[in-house]
Amino acid sequence: MKKQVLLLALVAAIVGGWNSSGLQLPFVDARAPVDATRPVDAGTQTSADDALAQAFSARRSDVQVRGEGVVSAILADDNQGSRHQRFVLRMASGQTVLVAHNIDLAPRIAGLAKGDSVGFNGVFEWNAKGGVIHWTHHDPAGRHIPGWLRHRGQTYE
Repeated sequence: MKKQVLLLALVAAIVGGWNSSGLQLPFVDARAPVDATRPVDAGTQTSADDALAQAFSARRSDVQVRGEGVVSAILADDNQGSRHQRFVLRMASGQTVLVAHNIDLAPRIAGLAKGDSVGFNGVFEWNAKGGVIHWTHHDPAGRHIPGWLRHRGQTYE
């Protein structure tokens, strides 16, 4: 059944892509965001964990992902070039991913602490350590899907 659904989704993507009702295909498409908060259907739920695991195992980059994780480590800011607030999220699956949040374009997450839950919408880039999520901010030029982070009810974009 799952193979049939995936085959049908592939055909739909080739023929028409995303339909006007906003149906998401049950695989990671680098051109469109993965909504980890909404199931595709009862049999083929796509989650942030699944999307990140698929992108990581396939060594894919430039994959738009959305989901939530728990802060497992807070790292020093990266001040080389554009400044980035950096922290590690642990997904429900146990996979960890670095978040590099551009604080020259979006506000720093105030009061971020280990154990906090953080929602995200950004771009996954593969690396051997688990990957990086970046583009968690608006694009001043308006050419990129806007990203964001959510912490304690506040959105940082």
